[in-house]
Amino acid sequence: MYTTVLVLHLTVCLFLIFIILIQSSKGAEMGAAFGGSSQTLFGSRGAATFLSKMTTAAAILFMLTSLSLAIISVKRASIMSSVPVQAAPAQPLSDNTPGPIQEQPAAPGQGEVQDTPAPQQPAEPK
Repeated sequence: MYTTVLVLHLTVCLFLIFIILIQSSKGAEMGAAFGGSSQTLFGSRGAATFLSKMTTAAAILFMLTSLSLAIISVKRASIMSSVPVQAAPAQPLSDNTPGPIQEQPAAPGQGEVQDTPAPQQPAEPK
């Protein structure tokens, strides 16, 4: 169902683009509203042509398929909900298995930081 509506939606989309592009322009249209043209912005132009009726029909069908796809996609189950979750058995770590790093006490004299300051030598006069 979803795939069928998606294919129909893409077809209507391409058809709508084609219909709009092959129509002849009627002048400046929106630009004429600010330029003071004698043509009206949304006024009557006479009877609607076949192409304008096809554009309206394609736009309505495009909106309906968009709405249908939105509704269907919400109701569709996610692929993640259909995959069964298997818990891995808990196994104790052996001595050879790398695990979390644990601090070991350092041997005396290795890497120890002394808190006592080093003795200062007297400054030489200049």
